[in-house]
Amino acid sequence: MKTLKIATRKSPLALWQAEHVKKQLLEAHSDLSVELVSMQTEGDRFLDAPLIAVGGKGLFIKELEQALLERRADIAVHSMKDVTIELPEELVLPVIMQREDTRDVFISNTYQKIEDLPTATVLGTSSLRRQSQVKALHPEIILKDLRGNVGTRLGKLDSGEYDAILLAAAGIIRLGLGERITQLISPSILLPAIGQGAIGIECRAGDDVVHELIAPLNHSDTSLCVETERAFSRRLFGGCQLPIAGQASVNGDEVELVGLIASVDGNEVIKSTLKGNIADSNDIGTSLAETLLQRGGDKILKELMQ
Repeated sequence: MKTLKIATRKSPLALWQAEHVKKQLLEAHSDLSVELVSMQTEGDRFLDAPLIAVGGKGLFIKELEQALLERRADIAVHSMKDVTIELPEELVLPVIMQREDTRDVFISNTYQKIEDLPTATVLGTSSLRRQSQVKALHPEIILKDLRGNVGTRLGKLDSGEYDAILLAAAGIIRLGLGERITQLISPSILLPAIGQGAIGIECRAGDDVVHELIAPLNHSDTSLCVETERAFSRRLFGGCQLPIAGQASVNGDEVELVGLIASVDGNEVIKSTLKGNIADSNDIGTSLAETLLQRGGDKILKELMQ
């Protein structure tokens, strides 16, 4: 293969991620040519409606996967937190790159810390995961949906539509906007999304040439952590747009997973931790999910899915 084609969304962050993959590929293979195939996804076209109302996060990857299936592209680059748990049968996700900071960030032109927000502050986020945990911290906060790319969201904050907004640290850092971060929020306050901060590379199953080309970009610890988180999410009804969170970490031959299910109003937050040998990472994800379901998470999620 002389030219490898990368399917990517057109947003600035998606293009940064695709260019990052391109750079890594060119460093690994000096004789390879890499071309970006950018496209708009359904998720990009419905930016005025809450994500859950228009079909969830899978809308950000459907067109990219179709490009792979139709052989218009060889690989697709995704933010792992946008990737559905179940992939099309003909596609696989063999590479997960080294993670950026997994935390959420608090950004405000007025306030310094999310813990210090006064009653009736308008906080922007479209994530049920963030909404539920914020409501547990600040029951009287006013939550307002926030969609659009990073620049659009920051613009809405600066225009006064919001007192503060919540975003993923990884996107802000990758776009060189780190100076806008008011507070990096501890996972003990706001547990991150499944796969947050990681970039995944999807391709066709059985495409051995492509698999060999992208293999050097895989980061084993990140891959193990994300797969553990996705096993947790899979047991929680496939990781739809639901108020669930999970973060895994590796220490030697052990993996530790912190998981959470919360009611959207923040009245119930069910959280636990499980650790074990890295060889049992999938079982750890599934077992922790079972624990949270048995402790009341099952009722929370089923009510949301009705």
